[in-house]
Amino acid sequence: MTFAIITDIHSNIVSLQKALSIIRERKNIDQVICLGDCFPLGPAPKETLKALQSIKNCVFIRGNHDRYIIERLWTVTHPCLEGMDPDDPLCKDIVANIEWSAKQIGATGNTFLKKMHVAHRVQVKNTIIEFTHAWYQRDDMPPTLEEALNWKRHVKAARPNINNFIFVHGHIHTPRFEKQDDLTILCQGATGLSFDGDTRGAVAFLTVGDTFEWDVIRYTYDHTATIKELEKRKPPFYENLMKTVRYAAIRNDL
Repeated sequence: MTFAIITDIHSNIVSLQKALSIIRERKNIDQVICLGDCFPLGPAPKETLKALQSIKNCVFIRGNHDRYIIERLWTVTHPCLEGMDPDDPLCKDIVANIEWSAKQIGATGNTFLKKMHVAHRVQVKNTIIEFTHAWYQRDDMPPTLEEALNWKRHVKAARPNINNFIFVHGHIHTPRFEKQDDLTILCQGATGLSFDGDTRGAVAFLTVGDTFEWDVIRYTYDHTATIKELEKRKPPFYENLMKTVRYAAIRNDL
């Protein structure tokens, strides 16, 4: 089987459209996997929702930012956002952005989010692939190598015929390729909002048979269009986001 993987779009419709065009060029895709964080923070939640709804045969996995919309994080007193101080103005701006994004996608988007999976597991021959946003027991921190090894031991005990284990996650916005014996942990980076200093978007193709191939495509897209849309719509936190798009790094130095 061949899986096409997108992740951490964050309402960057320009980059998402380019990723989907790359996927459409491939003729052998069995399933598309979206690893979550679809909507906050970028400028185009409504357009992103429409594009995602149009993907055929796609499994959607919920990210922590998607969960914040479902839980209406902005209504919580002193909301905790990935360890940030609730009184930090940056934290308040991000929470305000989540509320803005929720209003943009409306009830249709909220229903879309609620139908997402926490994780998705596939067996191909003697290989198990686990797809999550971060870690199936939490959505805001990916597994350590030891946690993934422990996951493998549990799966192996239940399915002794499995001899290859692949764990694919998003969330960190930076590439990861970590391997120990018959366990491999993979992350392509981010489709819509890179943090690794490389301003290109990322789409990945995982082909699994007797062995596996991991093909990450880094592609250029029109950053100027995304930045202009941020300037035009001015969602909360937009000035910080413009720098993140421009430099592919978390930049809060306004």
